[in-house]
Amino acid sequence: MSSSKTPAEKFRHEVIKTMANSIRVAPEKIDAALEKPPESTGAELALPCYSFAKERGKSPVEAANNIVKSIKKSRLVARAQAFGPYINFYADWNLMNTIVLEMILSEDESYGCRKQNKPEKIMVEYSSPNTNKPLHLGHLRNDALGMALSNILESVGYRVTKAILYSNRGMGISKCMLAYDNWGRGRKPGKKKPDQFVGDFYTMFEKRKSKGLEKKLQETLRKWEEGDSKTRTLWKMMDSWVIDGFKQTYKAFGSEFDVEFRESDFYDKAGPIIKRGLKKKVFFRDYDGAIVADLEKQKLGKKVILRPDGTSVYITNDLTLTPHKFEKFNIDRSVWVVGSEQDLYFQQLFKILELLGYSWARPEKGMCMHYSYGLVYLPEGKMKSREGDVVDADEIMDEMAGLAKKEILKREKGIRKKELEKRARAIGIGALKYFLLKMDHRKNIHFKPKESVSFEGDTGPYIQYSHARACSILRKAGRASSGPNFDAKRLKHEKEKVLIQKLMEFPETVEKAAKYLKPNYIANYAHGLATYFNDFYEAVPVVKGDSVQRGHREIRKARLALVKAAAITLRNALALLGIEAPERM
Repeated sequence: MSSSKTPAEKFRHEVIKTMANSIRVAPEKIDAALEKPPESTGAELALPCYSFAKERGKSPVEAANNIVKSIKKSRLVARAQAFGPYINFYADWNLMNTIVLEMILSEDESYGCRKQNKPEKIMVEYSSPNTNKPLHLGHLRNDALGMALSNILESVGYRVTKAILYSNRGMGISKCMLAYDNWGRGRKPGKKKPDQFVGDFYTMFEKRKSKGLEKKLQETLRKWEEGDSKTRTLWKMMDSWVIDGFKQTYKAFGSEFDVEFRESDFYDKAGPIIKRGLKKKVFFRDYDGAIVADLEKQKLGKKVILRPDGTSVYITNDLTLTPHKFEKFNIDRSVWVVGSEQDLYFQQLFKILELLGYSWARPEKGMCMHYSYGLVYLPEGKMKSREGDVVDADEIMDEMAGLAKKEILKREKGIRKKELEKRARAIGIGALKYFLLKMDHRKNIHFKPKESVSFEGDTGPYIQYSHARACSILRKAGRASSGPNFDAKRLKHEKEKVLIQKLMEFPETVEKAAKYLKPNYIANYAHGLATYFNDFYEAVPVVKGDSVQRGHREIRKARLALVKAAAITLRNALALLGIEAPERM
């Protein structure tokens, strides 16, 4: 881990110090005014001179020209140039090249991950499926976001607890139980994946449901809540099957959790909260006996807390579990990664908790956050699952691995079967995760499997391939690629300069992604870095061509250091997204 200043921060600090000494303005004021200039200027930082002009009684253009004349020389600042009402600052890249590459090569896998011992404890709850059918593509977007958020927050020093809530009671699993009781005939999953086995009974119920079955469904739920032994025995068996199946999917996708919650452990502990709500007049008994929260004044409608027959609903559980999270785990923030179709639900939940008197639920504290994300749509007519309208998570992962396998075989015919399977899985799941993360989380996305697994374009495999290409260069170079001694001043080609500038941006990108909870910042950065690296590779010889033929060993060493730095940074960026970085593609 690193807590030292990044190259970008060192340059910024030097600009601030230089300006403060030259025009005698408070460093804080200069720091607040500095901007990132347009890429076309070639400058690293820009200072607008409007406020300084007003103080001097001059136009901004005049002020910029006068200030430039008074700026003293600096170690990292090669020059300062007036550009209209701005002053552009250009780095001494002979020195910056060395600083950037030395930092990346010394920090290696911790480059970009500046753990600064932030005191805040954050619980990220994600996936949280209903235990009545297999996970689907929407769950995978949820998982990809939850894991990436956790990785990014941990990388900058937050103490993160990754949590999952199994919604393992209620109507969904009761439908499976009732169908199994009617048509299961004591069958076991056998070779079939157990969550898919249970999901078949859910589908069976939906296809065969009748008024009689609907009546029995409510009775099944009531018996479960009353602790009926026969009902509970069947539920435990089916619940364990589903969760075993989920865990197989999570392992394949790379999902990890520190804490597991089960709705069955909390649904019946809401008594004190119900009493509290009734006493505070947050809740009331409806005409049919249901317990309801009236949020009409807050323009959030009414929300049922308990059904007329006393059985629980989803919010009954959350009203109990949420205080448990804050009290038992002593967290400072709880983040729920849940789709946008539940936006109203979370507004209602947080408002009820606030009205019940929980200080951490006050909106101004920002301690309860619904991380809402958009839906995943599919090309029409493609990859329909057993249920007809959603894609099973296991099916899509297998499909992606299959597509990746075809891409690999186009490039490497004689690859061993075991290596092919391993590589195809890493590339296929990497393609899937990248596609699910590269867009802003709030946007709906249209998933295109074949496009997403391409080794070209804005895809995960393109970034993985760029990393593998860098590793291949280093392998071919052999010992020369691992030496610590290199002269970064030799890197004078324009493609080398822009690649180093991009490498320098990584720590700042990670900080921004953590601050705004935006994994897509990392995804977009990784794609940009891969593009810059491939442009460099195409334009600049590293282990062949001029650098070897003319005996330019020092240039070769410096370029190999740059390739290694690019490989490290690409790998670290992919790791934050939960994506493997294969060394061979």
